[in-house]
Amino acid sequence: MNGGPATRLVDIVFPTDVNHHGTLFGGTALSHLDKVAFIAASRHGRAAFVTASCERIDFAAPARQGELVEAEARVIRVGRRSLSVEATLTAEAPLTGERRLCTRGIFHMTALRDPDDPGRELPPLAEAPEDEGGALRMVEMVFPDRTNHYGTLFGGEALAMMGKAAFVAATRHSRKVVVMAASQKVDFVAPVAVGDLVELVPRVTHTGNRSMTVEVAFWAESLLTGARRRSAVGAFVMVAV
Repeated sequence: MNGGPATRLVDIVFPTDVNHHGTLFGGTALSHLDKVAFIAASRHGRAAFVTASCERIDFAAPARQGELVEAEARVIRVGRRSLSVEATLTAEAPLTGERRLCTRGIFHMTALRDPDDPGRELPPLAEAPEDEGGALRMVEMVFPDRTNHYGTLFGGEALAMMGKAAFVAATRHSRKVVVMAASQKVDFVAPVAVGDLVELVPRVTHTGNRSMTVEVAFWAESLLTGARRRSAVGAFVMVAV
């Protein structure tokens, strides 16, 4: 995939995500692609984007229940107020690491006109930076259904995201069935507002005979300004069973 820097969204195929065949429901796959395309567009243009259209999307292989799915997107074309994003969805078997491309599509995103700067154009396409050492970075969006009565991310939702990130990191590290044994200290240091992007960076910091400690850094990012703040950090003990 050529173009700007990659944005990746990693998730797990849970029973509520599958159809009667036990594979990822096509609508959920499309939702993953559209979401990661939106995030990639927003990070590039720092504007309010909407999906204008998508080109034909072919499903080449299924993603099965219990597998990891990784949606990746890159901006490949930029106009004055619109851009195109190539997005792919790859399934990964958690125990073997076997990966297969499930689908690929092109999404065309349009920036809404800014009333304070109606003549503003999108920045040109930049060269993709070098890979950051293969570090796992998981992104998500904060929608209203994930917020509390203050309009900020509910703490339980943040813990769920961090636990999922720890599970993915531990599974990829060990290639074994893992479960969470304990949640160690978790510090919440800054709120996350509705509409923010969250980026989780899990890192295995200790391994024993059957257990691993995964530290998860939780970052919030404003889609319109790019301002980032470290909102939480925690450590989770995962055990191979």
